[in-house]
Amino acid sequence: MKRNENPAPMPREGRRRMGRVQYDRILDPYKRVQKLPEPSYCRQCGAVYHAGRWQWGAQPKGAHEVLCQACHRTNDKYPAGVLTLTGTSVAGSAEELKRVARHEEQSEKQDHPLNRIINIEQTTDGLVINTTDIHLPVRIGKAIKRAFRGKLDEHFDEAGYFVRVNWHRDD
Repeated sequence: MKRNENPAPMPREGRRRMGRVQYDRILDPYKRVQKLPEPSYCRQCGAVYHAGRWQWGAQPKGAHEVLCQACHRTNDKYPAGVLTLTGTSVAGSAEELKRVARHEEQSEKQDHPLNRIINIEQTTDGLVINTTDIHLPVRIGKAIKRAFRGKLDEHFDEAGYFVRVNWHRDD
């Protein structure tokens, strides 16, 4: 081989060949295939679709009335992300854990109106937080781990738009 020639690139095997964003087979059943007419607004939450993205703002005159993906998921009770908080420390810290979760939701929702908490359920094992996207449960989980320590596990669905995040801490 000559000095300036590059060797043929080695093929990368397995699912790591492409980044998660480029993996075309990951389907979100709530994501629209076509762009919405602009401007549009969600009749339930009031978010505005403008310049190719959802954002908060005043409803423009003549805007098309639609239902955003987050409201659609919330109405169907079909989460894209689930964060489960378990351990002996959850019962005594439930209100503080909920407060951290709501704070992270508000911070995320300012720039990303479709990233929301659907509900927070109290179970016999702890708390379950259902969200409308895959990024918010990871963000909440990391914030809870920073504040309360514990162990955090993330499991992304390989073929679908879903994440399960588990946080556990025993005192």
